[in-house]
Amino acid sequence: QVQLVESGGGLGQPGGSLRLSCVASGFTFSYFFMRWYRQAPGKERELVALISTGGRPVNYADSVKGRFTIARDNTKKMLYLQMNSLQPEDTAVYYCNWANYWGQGTQVTVSS
Repeated sequence: QVQLVESGGGLGQPGGSLRLSCVASGFTFSYFFMRWYRQAPGKERELVALISTGGRPVNYADSVKGRFTIARDNTKKMLYLQMNSLQPEDTAVYYCNWANYWGQGTQVTVSS
């Protein structure tokens, strides 16, 4: 069955960096666009970044443009989100997404 498992979250300092990873299984990863979403407390889940099958970033949320980078490794079935210049507003649970499938999420907290 389809599984998406995120890792790499934790406590980040304002201005610091974190790198999220997502390992995918149960589908032909290289055939599909992949997404990162996030959901902050009391807010709706929002799309953070979208990447094409070939690894081209297609779209970023305005709030993360220039700070976050989405990437993938099709040979390893891995999706990544490099988060730089972290801000407290980036605090959220981050989810890897394909079609109607979601990972369990990884908590990112940005605080000094």
